[in-house]
Amino acid sequence: MKKTGILLIVFFTLLSISTEAAENKVLYKFDFGSGPAENGYTKVGNETYNAGKGYGIDLGTKAEIFGGKPKDKNTVTGLTSDNPFYFSVDLPEGNYKVTVTLGSPDNDTETLIKAESRRLFTSIIKTRPGQFITKEFVVNVRTPKINDTDSVRLNPREFGKLDWDNKLTIEFNGRKPSVTAMVIEEVHDVVTIFLNGDSTVVDQDEEPWNSWGQMFTRFFDNNVSVANYAESGQALYSSISSRRLAKALSQMKEGDYLFIQFGHNDMKRRGDGIGPWTSYKNDLKKYINAAREKGAIPVLVTQMHRRRFDENGKVVNTHGQYPDAVRQTAVEENVPLIDLNLMSVYFYEALGHDGSAAAFQDGTHHNNYGSYQLAKMVIEGIIQNKLDIAKYIADDYIRYNPEYPDDPGLFFVPESPRKSMEKPLGD
Repeated sequence: MKKTGILLIVFFTLLSISTEAAENKVLYKFDFGSGPAENGYTKVGNETYNAGKGYGIDLGTKAEIFGGKPKDKNTVTGLTSDNPFYFSVDLPEGNYKVTVTLGSPDNDTETLIKAESRRLFTSIIKTRPGQFITKEFVVNVRTPKINDTDSVRLNPREFGKLDWDNKLTIEFNGRKPSVTAMVIEEVHDVVTIFLNGDSTVVDQDEEPWNSWGQMFTRFFDNNVSVANYAESGQALYSSISSRRLAKALSQMKEGDYLFIQFGHNDMKRRGDGIGPWTSYKNDLKKYINAAREKGAIPVLVTQMHRRRFDENGKVVNTHGQYPDAVRQTAVEENVPLIDLNLMSVYFYEALGHDGSAAAFQDGTHHNNYGSYQLAKMVIEGIIQNKLDIAKYIADDYIRYNPEYPDDPGLFFVPESPRKSMEKPLGD
């Protein structure tokens, strides 16, 4: 009986693995460095990306091979650099689980991983000589195409942006990034959180600009993918007309989420019937109803404050009644509300007028530190609303209080190579 029980356990374990393999197809298994490839893997050196091969070191960056001799099968090899480097792979639109092995047989390493347009996926991962750490994360890849006749109407600044091309680009950053292997598999059984918003939400492609949507990815395990369809300069109505909402809906499935945060640009709109209690609320309801029709869960997020203080060191509201319109809509439509507007008051006032400059790149747009704090506030909103995705928050997440933000002097996320001082659209 004991033997039969063991055989049954083995059988059902193998059946489970087989079923998972059928659902989630492994597309690439890369073995980096020199020498023969591990069984079932493709050996990849430090060659430059080209469209014919479909993968390689990209965007003008370089990496060098470390470890082993060409015929030595027992020494781990890989790619490393003293500077950040990008590795790109041609992939169709979808969600992908990426598994990377980090480390070196001979040296200390220090690696941080971003993907696409600077979406953050790890903190700094350090290894000692001979130590190897495996990290998994899920990343969303997209294209502008909606169907055979429609596509997202991109802004000129989006052409060439890493979010909208036909490949997955991984950024290996840190003081000594080192990678030995990578496995990429398509996944269909994850929850996708779709983000629709403006320049304070979008994946900013270039330093020093940053938004909470691209830091948000850091705080989930591999059961969640974040698809960020926000764009600079967008308002509720223009996100509809540029087909960004339609694009999200075309990919959305039952059980997914749609996070909606607009207001910075909506408030500048003028005309008859235009305002927080009329056109703005009506457009919010369009998003809510569209998500619900797909079986997804809409979540309203109030816009964070701009950096404006009065003579008493208190934050000044520059958004008029628009945040209240979001709050009222959330009550009327029975939609979860994440009050980033309120939480940002606590955050900015905790730093003070002068200290809050450490969170901003200008009076509206944030830097790496500021957006990281705002992303934590959104995570807190998920927990406070008891959303089901709270169970997928990363194990190393530490509860956050915006009245006691992280010390900006101790905060460090290494900058990406791509930089521009051109201000994002919107204000």
